[in-house]
Amino acid sequence: MTAGSVPRFRPRFDPPLRTPSLADPRAEHDGAVGRPARRRPRLGDLAELVRAPAALSVVGDSLAGLAAAGGPPRPRHALLPLASACLYLGGMALNDYADRYVDATERPERPIPSGRVTPRTALTVGTALTAGGVATAGLAGGRRALAVAVPLAACVWTYDLVAKDRPTGPVVMAACRGLDVLLGATAGDVRAALPAAAGLTAHTLGVTALSRGEVHGTTRPVAGAVAAGTVAGAVAVAATRPAGARSAAARWTTAAAAGAYAASCLPAQARATAEPTAAHARTATRSGIQAMVPLQAAWAARSGGLGTTALLAGVAAVGYGLRLLGRARGRAGVSIT
Repeated sequence: MTAGSVPRFRPRFDPPLRTPSLADPRAEHDGAVGRPARRRPRLGDLAELVRAPAALSVVGDSLAGLAAAGGPPRPRHALLPLASACLYLGGMALNDYADRYVDATERPERPIPSGRVTPRTALTVGTALTAGGVATAGLAGGRRALAVAVPLAACVWTYDLVAKDRPTGPVVMAACRGLDVLLGATAGDVRAALPAAAGLTAHTLGVTALSRGEVHGTTRPVAGAVAAGTVAGAVAVAATRPAGARSAAARWTTAAAAGAYAASCLPAQARATAEPTAAHARTATRSGIQAMVPLQAAWAARSGGLGTTALLAGVAAVGYGLRLLGRARGRAGVSIT
């Protein structure tokens, strides 16, 4: 997907796609591209396929929605972030399944074109995680949660398999993020969570638009519009108030989280505006994904959910630690999109 996840755009003028050689019966049977795949991929290969660390950027959607909805939390509602993560990870597996021929040319180091995971396995993983996400949502919130989880899963599959390269692609991806916020809100008043859903939807729309320039570069108008949207989003969450009164602590925490959100992605977006190269577009896309967590925290704090905000601050810290670990292992160039 997901939601959270933002795969790159495949322009119509890409070079011809590499297809499996029919002279290789194993490649024809498995549908693999590049080197023949092992029958049993390692756990690390599957984690890379689904971009496991990037799931940290999506669990806060349902938490922000739950905080905004204001309903009394129950123990089973703790399954809602797990449902979000399953749908996100399933979407990432589907993304690589759909991109397998393009990746054979542009990113041959990825699990499918490198032969470490077969397309069949990727499709199976994506299907299983999607089904698991929908089932988990049903356990957490019953029919109300299923009424959101099923359209969310449909949006994830639609984006990965149909809409990604079409003009409607960013809209479909943004809808995934907004529905994910509302999935958490099914535990209370869904309408109260609409501002939070709108804020995350708008940010996702901008990140997805930028991601379309990850291979061939973006444009100054696109990058500039996304940067302006970031400023507007930070102001909107910090300056507006929900219907109920908030404490001074909630107001200051909201302002701090909104500032952290802008600081985490606005500099990269400004660089992409000044120099709309593919490298700057990739950096801005990655920063935009990482900025999801402070934005989720800001919307949770706006609703008075300071405990949720503290939890999301911990999620952000874990994500930062994982990125440092990746750099220390020489894996800074691995894309999370």
